[in-house]
Order: sequence, then C-alpha cells, then structure tokens
Amino acid sequence: MFSKPNTSYDFSQAVVVITGAAAGIGREVATQFAAAGATLALLDRSAAIVEMASSLGAAHRGWVTDISDVESVTATAADIISLFGHVDVLVNNAGIGPLAPAEDFPLETWDRTMAVNLRGAFLVARAFAPGMLARGRGRIINLASQAAVIGIEGHVAYCASKAGIIGMTNCMALEWAPRGVTVNAISPTVVETELGLSGWAGEKGQRARAAIPTRRFAKPAEIGSAIMYLASTEAAMVNGANLMVDGGYTII
Repeated sequence: MFSKPNTSYDFSQAVVVITGAAAGIGREVATQFAAAGATLALLDRSAAIVEMASSLGAAHRGWVTDISDVESVTATAADIISLFGHVDVLVNNAGIGPLAPAEDFPLETWDRTMAVNLRGAFLVARAFAPGMLARGRGRIINLASQAAVIGIEGHVAYCASKAGIIGMTNCMALEWAPRGVTVNAISPTVVETELGLSGWAGEKGQRARAAIPTRRFAKPAEIGSAIMYLASTEAAMVNGANLMVDGGYTII
C-alpha cells in the first residue's frame, strides 16, 4: 500500500535541489521527484551521491557538499545555477542526530549538530532563495521533526536544532511569500530508513510504536509524498506550516 511513489504530480519543468540525498528520506524523495519528471541537483557529504544521481537518469547531477561550510555551499550553488539556470524547489533534508544525556552532552557534538541541522539548512536556503525571489516563484521545504515540538530523551541537540528549523521556516515564510516563494516544514516521527530502524530497534522500537496512535513508524514514501505535495502547485496557499507526519504521536 505504501511502497509505490505518488507519480500524479508533474514536475517535468522543475529543477529540484535535495540535500542529504544519498540515503534514507533524501534518496526516497529524489526517486519520487525523478519519477515525476523533475531535474535533480542532489547534495550529500558522501561521494556516493554522484553515482546515485546518475542512476536516476542522465539529466540529474550529484555534488559532494558540506552544507555546514559556507564556501562549499556557495560553490555548489554556483555550479547548479550555471548548469540548470534556476532552481524551483529546495528540499532541506540533510541532518544528523547524535544522542547523549543533556547533562554531559559533548559541546563539540552540540556544535556539529547545530552546524549541520540548522546552519546548514540556512546556508542552503540563503544560497538558492535569491534566484527564486528574482523569478517570483519557488518552494522551500525544510525537514524538521516531531522532536521540534516535544522532548525526547537523549535528543537535546537534535530537539533544539529542529525547533530552530521551525522558527527559521516561519521567518522565511513571512518574508518571502509576498515575493512568490513559500516555505514550509515537515515533522516526521521515526521513519523506517536504515538509520531510523537501527536507532529504534528491539524493545525500544516496540515501545515507541506502541506510543503512536497509528501503532507504527512512518514509511519513507509517506514522507516523500508529503514533500511532493508541499512542492506542488496544489499547495500554493500553504505557507509557514509545520506538517506533522507522526501518526498522531504529538497530540497525546
């Protein structure tokens, strides 16, 4: 029921940038956009992104990019604009989630989490927004998390960084929507990617599923479909939203 991507959208005229696209949610989103006809510019810190992009079709390209580094982001953005001319959709998906108790969370790990999850999303949005604003249209979708609105044990840096994503999304949405660029966030529960399942395995995962009203984790395709919707013309009036894809976990 959930394995096939939604291909009812037509993105054949769109250039879509996706960060953290080599695996997990990012890879699924890239696959769905490719099936809908989009031209993809895929970013990841893994060198596998180059081959992964080409595997989706000859029109797509991958860039090895450190989104926390302004020079790396600036150079990649310049290459993408030079190659494709413009960007229509940005999916800020890249993120990390190291865990530790709050009282002894390593400062360097805190800084790295903020650098990737929050600074990185800001740098990439700032790199592509001027072109969107100049053209008077664009979509930016930022990946937040259920951890942005609730506390989760051991997730102090992750929760803080994702709460920052929602605040950043709100400000961008307020400033840029009058100029044709909508900005929204998506907040999933645990997603059944390789990383998600390894972090929530065994009894821990069973307890987590039992606490979700739908009694399961999210499928990557479900997150992809939500992103596709927010990127589509059908979502033109959706701006500054934080779409919860959590099975109702945060309403409890």
